[in-house]
Amino acid sequence: MDFAGLLVFAVAYLMATASPGPGVAAVVARTLARGPGGSAEFIAGFVLGDLIWFAVAASGLALLAETFAALFTAIRYAGAAFLLFLAWKLWTAPAVLPGAEPARPEKGARLFLAGLAITLGNPKVIVFFLALLPTVVDLPSLTFRGFVEIALLGTAILTSVLAAYTLAAARARRLLTSPRAVRAVNRGSGAAMAGAAVAVASR
Repeated sequence: MDFAGLLVFAVAYLMATASPGPGVAAVVARTLARGPGGSAEFIAGFVLGDLIWFAVAASGLALLAETFAALFTAIRYAGAAFLLFLAWKLWTAPAVLPGAEPARPEKGARLFLAGLAITLGNPKVIVFFLALLPTVVDLPSLTFRGFVEIALLGTAILTSVLAAYTLAAARARRLLTSPRAVRAVNRGSGAAMAGAAVAVASR
């Protein structure tokens, strides 16, 4: 694939992934309340979900996505339900200062599946790819090499964006110096997570 096409895709994809949405809200809220531990698995789920939607769009399988609309709807509600569960845990979490007590580790597989479900349940992702790809590449003549190039570029961009949000949230978390502030952040994060769940479920 030519450099100009990749550049157009990179700029558009960067703007889309950096704009606040359910995924960004979930990543930031979880990091503020729990710290950056487990973020790699969480982000990996988002990345795989985007790659799946990209493959569907690039392969001209939009009809397949419509055929299995009920399945993707179920995945969307499962993702929303998990976000609500996380929101409840954040809202009711004890006000423990960062570093005062080691956080109970969350299962990486569960975080990965949560990120995957949130992305697969978000139709905005495939709409983005269906709208953008035809403008930067001739899909009927897309080679395997071109497919891999776009996939790798998208992976690098999405991973970098979500990692940057995670790092910013982790640094902000260090500023918490009182149980009252911790409780406020926990509840604010819980509310943000619940808002992300509503956004995912209503799309």
